Amino acid sequence: MLHRLLLCLALLAPLAAQALTPEQAARIAAGDSDERIAALAEAVAAGDPALAPFVQALLDDAVKVAGGKAYVFDGSDTRLAGTAQVVALPDDAEDVVNNNRMRRELEAALAGLRLFSADRAERAAAIEALKDGVDESRLPLLEKAEAAEHDAALKSRLAMLKASALITADDPAKRLAAARLLADSPEPATRSLLLERLQAETDPGVKGALIASLDRVESRLAWGERLGVVFTGISLGSILLLAALGLAITYGLMGVINMAHGELIMIGAYATYVVQGLFRTWLPGAFDWYVVAAIPVAFLASALVGAVLERSVIRFLYGRPLETLLATWGISLILMQTVRSIFGAQNVGVENPAWLSGGVQLLPNLVLPYNRLAIIVFAGLVLAGVALLIGKTRLGLFVRGVTQNRRMAACVGVDTARIDTYAFSLGAGIAGLAGCALSQVGNVGPDLGQGYIVDSFMVVVLGGVGQLAGTVYAGLGLGVLNKLLEGWQGAVLAKITVLVFIVVFIQKRPQGIFALKGRSAEA
Repeated sequence: MLHRLLLCLALLAPLAAQALTPEQAARIAAGDSDERIAALAEAVAAGDPALAPFVQALLDDAVKVAGGKAYVFDGSDTRLAGTAQVVALPDDAEDVVNNNRMRRELEAALAGLRLFSADRAERAAAIEALKDGVDESRLPLLEKAEAAEHDAALKSRLAMLKASALITADDPAKRLAAARLLADSPEPATRSLLLERLQAETDPGVKGALIASLDRVESRLAWGERLGVVFTGISLGSILLLAALGLAITYGLMGVINMAHGELIMIGAYATYVVQGLFRTWLPGAFDWYVVAAIPVAFLASALVGAVLERSVIRFLYGRPLETLLATWGISLILMQTVRSIFGAQNVGVENPAWLSGGVQLLPNLVLPYNRLAIIVFAGLVLAGVALLIGKTRLGLFVRGVTQNRRMAACVGVDTARIDTYAFSLGAGIAGLAGCALSQVGNVGPDLGQGYIVDSFMVVVLGGVGQLAGTVYAGLGLGVLNKLLEGWQGAVLAKITVLVFIVVFIQKRPQGIFALKGRSAEA
């Protein structure tokens, strides 16, 4: 059994390292489980560097036995285990069969050997591998590794592993010491370990220490959970902000109730999918940068569709909001069916590039995904660009002039029809950017936009029609509020509560968070 392996390791460690012999390798590979585990214990105690590759080969099912000898196939050559000798594999060689018990012993032995590796990363991986199955039988190995460890962080993790092993010890004094030590553990798994042990503990003193340690661990983990909820809310808020920014122009500034706005988001997502396919086919070496190329493509694709819609349908409906609602709803159905005809009704796969995969681990139970962080930054950049364009450029001046007083703008020489097209195309292009961002965090399909159109209108109305600042506050506020309520009420009730809140807020303040002021508001 494993405790015999570890005991041998502790007792025989001072002996000089001996080479793994073919006989030892054969005894580890063949025979009943008890005999193999005993042979494995002897080899581990000898400390031979060749043992780890042999154990790994056993786990990889790359070892065969024949005639009382073990053979390792490395993919090209067959070698006699315990030597570097290349040999021919006997015809009667049989595969080594490892049952679940033997595999656990092999994995534990491999992790134990790697605890003494010169590579810090390998030692850290070995500690991680031992974390889930640690018990009192592993104490000699952990104590030896802790004594040899010079890295402070790994030494602390080994101490926590020892405490996890001691928490099930027969001696109440050891369990008490382990319970007190685990109070300082930052690992989320410690909470489950303490809860499990608390149910089985009979000693009053140990039980009290377990309860105190559990309170401290839960208090520490609660901060990570709270920060995680806030980050998730900000992430959702940034997505709502991206989806609503374009609508803030087409509806907030132009007064067009564009029910096809969600489909413009969808077009941006599918444009990203097409760019991904082109990079995979023609530029596979630069695949990780397809998202950068997809950003302008998504903007232009949606902006072009928006320009066509404005010139062909919407320009005839200015000042008739209910008719624009019906017309754009019909357009949304046409766009969805068009996408289904071209790409199919099923969702398509859009991969994250390598630099958007993974995340930053701030706390043991808090990881900030790179793709979510990128979307938050991207939303901020898009917002800054839109604010500069509307507030500081000649085009922005014309857009504001036309939306506030069309006749006066025409009188001073502004081509109002062209400005309408530019403004609507800008709003549609921003929706395409939202689709590009959404492709990195969710599924891309014909119904993508339907999940954001209602939320986008809520953000614009709550923030104040025509107010970019209100759109920012409303988007981020609704995102954080929704995630806070989800943890308390569940996803469905959270959505209902948010909707009720918006209805009540608009009843009390019809113009939203930021109301228009001046003659434009009175018109």
